[in-house]
Formats: sequence, structure tokens, C-alpha cells
Amino acid sequence: MKASLLIRERVVYPDGALVEMVAWLLPSPLSPSVHPFKYSLVYIVDGVRVLGYDNERGKGDHRHVVDSEESFDFTSMDLLLERFVAEVEDLRRRR
Repeated sequence: MKASLLIRERVVYPDGALVEMVAWLLPSPLSPSVHPFKYSLVYIVDGVRVLGYDNERGKGDHRHVVDSEESFDFTSMDLLLERFVAEVEDLRRRR
């Protein structure tokens, strides 16, 4: 089985901020993650990553908030996308 693209979406807001979401279903997990997904979800404002989720090889599932990084428990791709979108909406409301 080859990797298959699940989502590739880019949204540019009128104020210039942007969201980019890319996720793949892999034939096997990307270590140390135990699920078969590779993803990168990012919210950028004025050229700065304000929020991001990814599972880079060797790091596993983690979240970026401005300059900090923390691991999180991945449960499903649907829940991750919902969480990311909700956080972006919350950040945009507070601008």
C-alpha cells in the first residue's frame, strides 16, 4: 500500500493569516507514533507560526504554540482536525 493523501487544504484569511492542513494515511506508523498517519497542521499570522500540530519522525505527536512545544495524545485524525480548527477559531476570535 502506498501513502494516500487524506487532506490538503490551505485557507488564506482577509487579514493575511493562513491555515494549512496536510495529512496522509501511511502503510505503517511513522516512529515513534503508533498510528498510520503523517500530518502537518499550521496556523500562521504575520509570517509566524502561532499554532501547529505534527508528528515529525523521531518526535512523535506534538503541538507548537508560538515558541513552545509539547507532546499530546493522538486519538484519531477526525478529533485532531476538530481540535485544531476549534483552536484556530478561538485564536482568531481573540485577535
